[in-house]
This record gives sequence, C-alpha cells and structure tokens, in this order.
Amino acid sequence: MRVLALLLLLLPSPAFAHTGHLHWWEIGTTWTWSPWVVLPLALTATLYTIGTTRLWRHAGHGRGVRLWQAFCFAGGWLLLFGALVAPLHWLGERLFAAHMIEHEILMAVAAPLIAVSRPAGAMLWGLPARWRSRVGGIGQTSVFAAAWRRLTDPPIATAIHGIALWSWHAPPLYNAALANDFVHWLQHVSFLATALLFWWALLRGRERERGYGSAAFYLFLTSLHSGFLGVLITFARQPIYPLQSEAASDWGLAPLDDQQLAGLIMWVPAGMVYAIAALVLAGVWIAGIGARAGGTDHVKLR
Repeated sequence: MRVLALLLLLLPSPAFAHTGHLHWWEIGTTWTWSPWVVLPLALTATLYTIGTTRLWRHAGHGRGVRLWQAFCFAGGWLLLFGALVAPLHWLGERLFAAHMIEHEILMAVAAPLIAVSRPAGAMLWGLPARWRSRVGGIGQTSVFAAAWRRLTDPPIATAIHGIALWSWHAPPLYNAALANDFVHWLQHVSFLATALLFWWALLRGRERERGYGSAAFYLFLTSLHSGFLGVLITFARQPIYPLQSEAASDWGLAPLDDQQLAGLIMWVPAGMVYAIAALVLAGVWIAGIGARAGGTDHVKLR
C-alpha cells in the first residue's frame, strides 16, 4: 500500500505545487533545471542525434548504429531526464523513497540501456570533422587503451560500482550530498558513471566474447550486496539520514516509514533487475555452450 501511495504521488496534477503534493505541470517549481544536469543531457542528445544522422546518411539506414541501439539510447536518455529533471528529483529531495527510485533508475535501468547502445561512436560522428580524428585518436593511445581494458575487467568494474554504492550510503557522505548541491551532483555522477562502467564491462566488453558466463555471476553478486544494503536500511531502528526524511510527514509518512520504504525499493525491485539480468545472461551462456557442443558433435559425425 505504501508503494502504491508513492506511485500516486507521481501522477500528474493540474494544480500548483505545495506541501504534500506533486504537480507535473509547474515547470518552474517542481522541475529541476540545473545547468550541471541540463547541459550534459542536451550535449549528449545533440551529439548522438547529429552523429547517428550522419552515419546513416553515409553508410545507410541502420548501419553503424542499429535501430535497436538508437531506441536503447533514447530510452536511457529519457529515463535520465525523467529522474534528474522531471519532478521525481524534486520529490526525491523531500522523500527518501523517491530519492531511492531516482538512484535505481540511474544505475539499474538507464545505465544498461545506454551501455548496450554503445553511443561513443555515434557521438564521435556528431563532432565537426576536424575534431573527430583528434578525439577518436585519444582512445587509440596505448595508455588510454590499457586503462580502459583494466577498468572494464568485470571484477574491477563490479568492485568500483559496489564501492561507489556503499560509500555514498555511508551517513557522512549521504548527508553531505543532501546538504550541498555540488556534492549531490557528484553523487549522481558517481552512481551513473560507475554503473555505465559496470554494465559495459558485462554486456559489451570481453564478457560478450566469453559468452556472458561470469557476467551472470557478477550481476548476481551485485544483486546480493545491493540487496543487503537495502536490508540494512529497511530494518534500521532509527532514521540513518534524518535530513532526508524531514518532510516525510507532509506526505503522511513517518521518517522511519519513509526510510523503510526506500530500503525495500533497493532490496526488492532493484535487486530483481540484477537477478533477472543474471538469469538472462546465464541462459544465453548455457545456450551458447549447447550450440558449440552441438556444432562440435556435428563436425565429428561428419
């Protein structure tokens, strides 16, 4: 029932925003137009759109950037916009549960969509021609290539993402993010960047060539440790971040109720995303093993 009540708060309302209510149509009140958020979103959307258009004009529709990849990027970008600009962010500054939904959208939904879309190539084509080779050349340097290969090693990417998740939920850092807009921005950048690295390492990196076997393991491991963090938040006997739930009573929730709901969101729905992804990749891995075994048997029979 509490989850349903929170979802009802996200429904559009034609009235003005005031205590205990969320109204989507008051763009100047409940929407967040921080240049630190809006400008990167606008820049990435512009570069991707221009680059994809140029690629398709040059190589043919669906070449260079496949149509499903374009849809994945668009979906991930819209989710980022919805989490960081639309009223969910405004509500997240007042309710811990809404803040947790915002974070999980960044890490567990938008990040894998963007990672699987491989937007870097399209964005590179979005640059002026005289800049394209220079920027692209950076990625070809031995130092950058070695660092990228190391960072996208699945255990390292998993550890980096896990450290970011647990560190930012330590009371000193989390409370600092609540009290300072720049630190809050750093928190979101950290969550998104490490999640992109994590999902890239498992979905687009060397794990793709290996058949996703260990990728399923690292996803399952992430579901366990993030779920355990959710359990700790859910069953805490007092508010861990008092500033986060100061306004919870405006929405009919006690601060501890708000915290418990936030913990449940991290524990169950977010954990299920990682667990389901792990099961899917495990299935792909097992099917690949079966296909290779069948192919080998076929060769032997011949």
